[in-house]
Amino acid sequence: MHRYSKLSVVTVALATTGAVALAASSVARNDALAAAQAKISLTQAIAAAEQHAGGKASKAEFEHSKQGSHYEVEVVGATQVFDVKVDADSGTVLSSQEDKAD
Repeated sequence: MHRYSKLSVVTVALATTGAVALAASSVARNDALAAAQAKISLTQAIAAAEQHAGGKASKAEFEHSKQGSHYEVEVVGATQVFDVKVDADSGTVLSSQEDKAD
């Protein structure tokens, strides 16, 4: 049977939490830098998504991955909510689907 002191368990938990927080802040910084270098601004992506879905944006964020960069925009219409992905380099709508969870 393993015996751990409460202090060592707390220390491991705090160290793990700190590492996760550090990694998350690093990713956020990288996304912010990538967004600043994107050809299409967040404002332009929101306008494209709103026009495509026929509503108003309620939430938008930049996503940067190995596959490329895009904006994810949540657009609220009269009776529906859509998740719209907009290419960060061209401004074209990559996909749009109704968000039934909201």
